[in-house]
Parts: sequence; structure tokens; C-alpha cells
Amino acid sequence: MERILVSACLMGRRVRYDGGAKTSSDALLATWRAEGRLVPFCPEVEGGLPVPRPAAEIEGGAGGAAVLSSAARVLAADGSDVTAAFLSGARSALALARSSRIRMAVLKEGSPSCGGLSVYDGTFEGRRTPGQGVTTALLELDGIRVFGEDRLDEAAAYLRTLEK
Repeated sequence: MERILVSACLMGRRVRYDGGAKTSSDALLATWRAEGRLVPFCPEVEGGLPVPRPAAEIEGGAGGAAVLSSAARVLAADGSDVTAAFLSGARSALALARSSRIRMAVLKEGSPSCGGLSVYDGTFEGRRTPGQGVTTALLELDGIRVFGEDRLDEAAAYLRTLEK
């Protein structure tokens, strides 16, 4: 059975920067959870950041690939550089995926760790820009497909191809 790495906040875990969750009530996630496929993970917490914590954004909205190549940093709203924690969390997510033979993930869209299509632009003004979070970029570099919680039909189609 294929296992799926999933953002812990989507599973109701209170790990977000504001101490909350973004619990998904999607039927597909509920089915996959009941089947024992889901492996919840929060790269920011695993990287050593507390809950709650200041919001963080990738400098200039540059995206996760820029952070991985040291061309951009992840900064918290209080001005602190949290890049090391984001990199550590991304590496932990990749290690877990490899050790569990995970080939796909469903991660929280918009997050500086988990965003797949967009991230916030680094201004802390609520504006998004196209790009990936740090963890998503690292997972995809390793061949692990990442889907946001708003693309679960695509994720289900991909899962079917993996199980053939």
C-alpha cells in the first residue's frame, strides 16, 4: 500500500504558526486516513520551531528552491532568520519519506514550507506569489510528487498510477 506524507495541520494537529490547525474535512483524506495511508508531518515543528511562533515568509517570495540554493532566506515577522529550521524540517521530511518509501505528499498550500503552487511574497502583507515552499521543493527534487489540499483529485489520480 502506498503511504502519503501529509501536512499535520491538515489532520487537525495544532502545529501552525498561530497555534491552530487547518483541518481538512475532505472525503479522500478521510478515506486515506482510514486506510492507514497517511503519515502526518510538520516540517516547521520538526525543524525546531515552537508553537505558536511568528509567521514566516521566504524573502522576496523567491521560493523554496532559492532557499535550498542559499539564494534566499526564510524570515520571521519579527525579523529573525529561521532558514536553518526550515532547511532542517525539509531534510527531516525527506528522510521520513525515503525511509517509508513514500512517493507522494499532500501538503498545505501557501505555506513557506509546504506550498506547492504559491507562497507569500515576503512582505507579510498577505500577498501570494507563484512558487514552492522549502519542503515541497526538496521533496520534488527527490522525485516525490506534492499536491496541495485543493488538488486532491489530481493526487488520487496519481495514487492510482503508483498502484498499478
